[in-house]
Amino acid sequence: MKKVKRDELRPEYKRSDLGRGVRGKYYKSYQSGTNLVLLSPDVAEVFPDADAVNEALRTLIKAAHHSVSSTKRSGRRAKTRSRAT
Repeated sequence: MKKVKRDELRPEYKRSDLGRGVRGKYYKSYQSGTNLVLLSPDVAEVFPDADAVNEALRTLIKAAHHSVSSTKRSGRRAKTRSRAT
């Protein structure tokens, strides 16, 4: 098995293509607990900014919770009706 030196890039990568790195670019966000998420290009086209994404996700969460609670209630009512019949 060939040993690879840690300082060498694979042949398909060029150091000049990678640009200059910025040390600690996301450090403050990481410390505050912010999660960075990469959206697929087709999804990113729909949302102009982070606030739009968050609002859509909150709406989806509310709908999911409402759907689950409605299902639980209707299941109890169905059992009550079947006993009375």
